[in-house]
Amino acid sequence: MRTMDAESAHSHSSVADMPEQSERFAGVYTVLQDAIAGHAFPGCAFGVFAAGEPVLVDALGRFTYDSDASSVEPHTVFDVASITKVVSTTATAMLLSQRGLLDLETPLGELLPGFVVGRESAKLARRVTLRHLLAHNSGLPGYVEFFRAAATPAELYRACLELPVEAAPGERSEYSDPGFILLGKALEVLTGENLAVWAQKEVFDPLGLTATRFTPPVEQRALIPPTEIDSIFRHRIIQGEVQDENAWILNGAAGHAGLFSNVGDLLRFAGEILSAFGSSDRRDHAPLFDRGTIECFAARQGPEGSSRALGWDTPSQESSAGPYFSRHSIGHLGFSGCSLWIDLDAAVAAVLLTNRTWPDRQCQFIKEVRPSFHDAVRLGLSGVGQAL
Repeated sequence: MRTMDAESAHSHSSVADMPEQSERFAGVYTVLQDAIAGHAFPGCAFGVFAAGEPVLVDALGRFTYDSDASSVEPHTVFDVASITKVVSTTATAMLLSQRGLLDLETPLGELLPGFVVGRESAKLARRVTLRHLLAHNSGLPGYVEFFRAAATPAELYRACLELPVEAAPGERSEYSDPGFILLGKALEVLTGENLAVWAQKEVFDPLGLTATRFTPPVEQRALIPPTEIDSIFRHRIIQGEVQDENAWILNGAAGHAGLFSNVGDLLRFAGEILSAFGSSDRRDHAPLFDRGTIECFAARQGPEGSSRALGWDTPSQESSAGPYFSRHSIGHLGFSGCSLWIDLDAAVAAVLLTNRTWPDRQCQFIKEVRPSFHDAVRLGLSGVGQAL
């Protein structure tokens, strides 16, 4: 594999040739160019929403570290991994709640009886509600390699339903992929439709999120940066198909992962959230979310010390959003190296999309890059009168 040289790392933009409207974000470019040079990821697309509109959408680097790899463009679509949890699954739950079709206190077992029926001890399982799943305090384990044994969606769902509830619901905070797999299936019971289909019809299409979808068609895969060289499970380069193995078993679309999107779409989604707080008067569609619904889902749930709201995360003491995003912010990360943060007080949002898992999952430099990126975003905005 050839190493990307300095010129290639800066292939799309540089501080010197940035558009005039982006010069204030010179610090953002420096952070991301240094990250590419340090092999945090081979390329990225990024954007900022402020004052009711996108004020920056750009890209740096390439799909891989090869010098002849495709350049990342501002419109490039990425596997956004667990950002699926908010843009698809949580957004669906928000709309269903807003329409009076979802009660957060509904026990999961009422919608998915297999979660309770047949257990030797179902006492804790009966207490798990949709609120607990959204808040990641259901008592379910954080991550399980279902794909090692499950070859079909039915086998994987069955294994997920049979997981032990390891703690009393509400007492332990543990970020849980299985919890969101089950939540996604519960939402399908409520809507009577496949979650991916319902989200496309009720969330993505009304907002004009034209690049956002599950399972991109084969002919579009080459236009999406690869996430890794899989030497353990699928034994091939993973490009344009979901990286998460459990989501792949679930035909590429699940409550926890599987969504593909780009910066423009995610900023538009963030702008829709912020419009409920009066940050923008520009409308080409009916408002999707009520302010009360957003406030409900943005509220921390506990137990003490947990930053988790309903589906969304909020800034912790050492947050990936950095110190300038207020506590009244919501966001989420994706394992592939993506992030979305929305400050509800400052009416600011930032998106960073990368394939930090290329060529493998070992590098953790993204943990340093994310807060530095968000700090640079907020400092750039402060230079033009935007509140930090």
